[in-house]
Amino acid sequence: MENKPHLSIVIPAYKEEERIHVVLEAVERFERHVEFSIETIVLIDGSPDRTDKSAQRFSDRISDLKIISREENRGKGYTVREGILQAKGDYILFADADNSTPIEQVKKLLDVAESHEVVVGSRYSWDGKLARPQPFYRIWGSRFLNLIIRILAVPGIYDTQCGFKLFQHDAAIEIFKRTKFDRFSFDIEVLAIAKKLGYKIKEVGIIWYDNPHSTVNPIKDGFQMIKDSWQVRKNIIAGKYR
Repeated sequence: MENKPHLSIVIPAYKEEERIHVVLEAVERFERHVEFSIETIVLIDGSPDRTDKSAQRFSDRISDLKIISREENRGKGYTVREGILQAKGDYILFADADNSTPIEQVKKLLDVAESHEVVVGSRYSWDGKLARPQPFYRIWGSRFLNLIIRILAVPGIYDTQCGFKLFQHDAAIEIFKRTKFDRFSFDIEVLAIAKKLGYKIKEVGIIWYDNPHSTVNPIKDGFQMIKDSWQVRKNIIAGKYR
């Protein structure tokens, strides 16, 4: 019988040919310093570059690496869901391909994961930190957006959008099989569903490094997140996540 990994790491990737090596090198180093088994799943979301070729270079360096490449771009939410539903680990982490939250920080999340089905890496909890100072307007804009998200959809969670979240396996399956959003706002929906299902959620502070190559547009995507938060609220009221 195939041994079940202790941790699955799901990494969605789009146009990461020049950067995917950063997170995969981090996974490679992390594997050498832990005693538990790790499964790594890289899902390439219809990327027009050679992200798949860059990832393939690690096939002999990372012990259990799976690379899934799709021709059609379906969005980050769709891609993370695809990886989560295939993951076999006792715990499942999804992490951004830019390694903006260094992979080794998953140890902080694992420390509380036995008693919490969902653990959220947070830049804004008391023990979270931005590695590089950001302009005040970005900080206050982000905080204001999160306030709206909390009011509409996810009360009590101060950093819904950090791409570093850990789940107990069974909780991950129950949550992600109910999700409907295929793009950036999927994080909001995931946490709202977790709350609706009664799972215990814990925010844990992490150190976050801003990615200058991010494709997120603060204004355009911010308005979309507010719109999608309202849609999540309506979905909950309509019982669409049962």
